[in-house]
Formats: sequence, structure tokens, C-alpha cells
Amino acid sequence: MTTLDTSPAPRTGLSFPAGFRWGTATAAYQIEGAAALHGRTPSIWDTFSHTPGKVLGGDTGDTATDHYHRMAEDVALLARLGVSDYRFSVAWPRVQPTGRGPAARQGLDFNRRRVDALLAAGIRPVATLYHWDLPQELEDRGGWPLRETAERFAEYAGLVAGALGDRVASWTTFNEPWCAAFLGYAWGVHAPGRTEPESALRAAHHFNLAHGLGTAALRAVLPRPAEVSLTLNLHALRPLTRSAADLDAVRRIDAVGNRIFLDPVFHGRLPEDLVRDTAGVTDWSFVRDGDLAAAAAPVDWLGVNYYSPTVVAAGAGPADGGPAAVPSPWVGADEHVRFVPAPGPRTAMDWPVDADGLHELLVRLRDELPGVPLLITENGAAYADRAGPGGVVHDPERIGYLHAHLAAVHRAIADGADVRGYFVWSLLDNFEWAYGYSKRFGLVHVDFATLRRTPKDSARWYADVIARGGLPA
Repeated sequence: MTTLDTSPAPRTGLSFPAGFRWGTATAAYQIEGAAALHGRTPSIWDTFSHTPGKVLGGDTGDTATDHYHRMAEDVALLARLGVSDYRFSVAWPRVQPTGRGPAARQGLDFNRRRVDALLAAGIRPVATLYHWDLPQELEDRGGWPLRETAERFAEYAGLVAGALGDRVASWTTFNEPWCAAFLGYAWGVHAPGRTEPESALRAAHHFNLAHGLGTAALRAVLPRPAEVSLTLNLHALRPLTRSAADLDAVRRIDAVGNRIFLDPVFHGRLPEDLVRDTAGVTDWSFVRDGDLAAAAAPVDWLGVNYYSPTVVAAGAGPADGGPAAVPSPWVGADEHVRFVPAPGPRTAMDWPVDADGLHELLVRLRDELPGVPLLITENGAAYADRAGPGGVVHDPERIGYLHAHLAAVHRAIADGADVRGYFVWSLLDNFEWAYGYSKRFGLVHVDFATLRRTPKDSARWYADVIARGGLPA
């Protein structure tokens, strides 16, 4: 493992506020491996990845990057980066294998050891309770479209908080519930692979309810200063033109892509236009009295995940003007909206590189959610990184991407957005969901044959940014 040079650098260029939280992030199924060890049972992603044709190359997370056994090595990498924070997720099927009942001691012990190692290295643990790995037994009972799953999540949140609450002071209930609901239950490209539009709307509501119930369960156990948050992948939306039809396309995607979570959590209401747009799919009778009040449990900060902007126009179908994609994640909007490729360079995911979208999103949240601190909990890019002679991994495109997006965050702070931190996605190259091991987001290169970790040039660059407290000129 290569050592990073994190010696202090002079403060030049763009300086960030004192106390700004510099971090990186991972998710349990993408890195842990040890899929059947010490009582862990299958999650929906275990089942999905073992289903032929669902994941590129037939890849699974059975081993991933073997973080379960290499955790100490990975914490040492974090320490060499100099991060103040590390955002990881707790694997629900590792600590509560059936999704109900008592916790598994060995699963909790693994998380205790990880947290203790982070604290010993001077790194603040930021624990995400759910990053898409629902215990398969709960999916077999109905999954997130079933109200009971929200109730089970609250029980699980209380168990984990009871075990780690004396060590972890920063908690997130959910990561990207939009992806879990709409990619998993409407489009079918993520676990559990269902294509049921109404089920996706039910799932979205139950994620909101579970966030509220889980927040209450956390606050009942955690010491007073502990932070509780939610992380959303909010869509930075732009109309192709300023026509009324294109602006309405933005409204439709904003309703089902953003406000379906923002309005219940921060305002205790459903978006009225979303209810109208989806009237042909559901009457929303699954929303019970008291649900929206429960969902609106106050958070200490909002996590924002951003990768690229979304350009939309009126008209059914994809950017080529063809028929609407069936199935589609855009329930209630898919017959009225088409997506237009944004101009400019693209990452290996074929996502456009446009840091202005992050600035636009942060300014919107400044205006719409006054008094709610923000953390960039994921931002990064996949490129076709390869280890060269001597194991050196040059990734100038990633450095350029991160530099531009951090500059956008700095500009948003100057414009009054209360942004408290920035976490790069991801620490390690890992199992990238339906793309398997074909896409590399990591600051650290992983040879998936040997699992050798090699910091890329971007890791050294980020360590320098942290050491100087900002961007070089």
C-alpha cells in the first residue's frame, strides 16, 4: 500500500471555512464482501446480483473489496488521506439477519471494531443505516411497498443506535431513497428488480415514513448532541427551452424526483401536483393519518448527492424522440417528458460533467430550506483508470472533476448556502451496482484479482486539498 504525502501545504487558492468537514464515503454491499459469514443473510442485492442477466458480467458483491477482512487497512488509507469524516453504511442483514428480532452479535461487533478504529485514527464516523441492502426476508414479505417494512426499519435503527450510539455521533437514516424506490420497484434495473409503478410510489412514501419513525427511534436512544440526517440524490433540473411546455416537464420531474421526498420530510405534505400527475397510477390511499407528520421529523442536516445535471423537454420518450421507455422510473411523468443529453465532456458512466449544476442545486436549497445545514455526502466520477508501471494510477480527469465541483461548492458558500462539508464518492473502486466491477469511482485503485489497494493521483491531490483547507490556485 502506497503512503500518501500529507505534509501541510500553504493556504493558497480557495479556502473553505474553519471546521469544514472533509470526507469520503462507501456502502456496505459495495465493499464488505463476507456475504455469508458470521450469520449474515442475503439482502435484495445478493439475490439480484445472483440472478442471471441483472448485473454486468455476472458480478456479485460476494467478495467485493473484502473490506470485512481488510477494514484496518482501509482505515489506514483514510488516515493517510487526512479526512475528518468517513461515511459508511451498516449492512442491515449483517446486524439483523431476518430484518426483525434481536441483533446478531458478530455483526454488531464488526461495526464496533470499525468505529473504534476510525475514532482511534481521529476520524468522525458517519453511519448510514440503509444503503439499499434490505434483508431478503423482508422483501419476500412485500418489501418497501409494504408498510410493515417502515416499522421494521425503526426497530433496526434502535438496535444499531443502542450498540453504537456511545461511539457514533453522526447518523443518516437513508441514502438515496429515490433510487431504491424507483430504480428498484418501477424501472427494475436495481434490486429487487420489480417493474410496478404503484409499488414504487408506495415504497417512496414508506421510505419517508421510515425516515420519520427511524429518526424518532434514534433520538430515543442517542445522546443529546448526536446528529440525525437524511441523504437525497436531488436532481438538478434544467429545461431545454424556456417554453411553457418544457418548464412543465421540469415541474413533473421535480415532483417525482425531488419534491416527493423534500415536501413530506421538510413540510409534512405531499406535492399536490404529484398527486394529480399520478392519479392514473394510484389514489394514494396508502397514506394514513399521521404519516406525513411522522415523516417530518426534524433533521440536523441534509445530505446532498450530486453527479450531473438533468435536461428535460416536453414530449414522450427518450432524447431521440422515440416512444416512452417502458418500464420507466419517472412514474406519472414518463408520457410527457423526454430527456436531452447535456453538452460537454462525459464520465465513464456517460454522465455529463457540469459543476454549475451543483451550485444551482445548493442555491435552490438555500432558498427553499432556510436554516437546514447541507453536506455534500457524495460527489465523484468514474473513469477508465488503469495501474501503470510501478503501480502508479494517473487520473487527471477525476482531479479536474473534483476541483471544478469543489469550486462550485465554494461559490455556493459565498452565495449564502450553508454547506458544512464535502465527501468524495468513493474511497475505493468497488462493486458499482448493476455495472458490477466495470466502473471505477475510487480515490484508491483496487485490483479486483488480488484486492491490492493503490492510491491514485486523485488521492494525493485530495489529501493536499484537505491539508491546505481548500483548493490550490
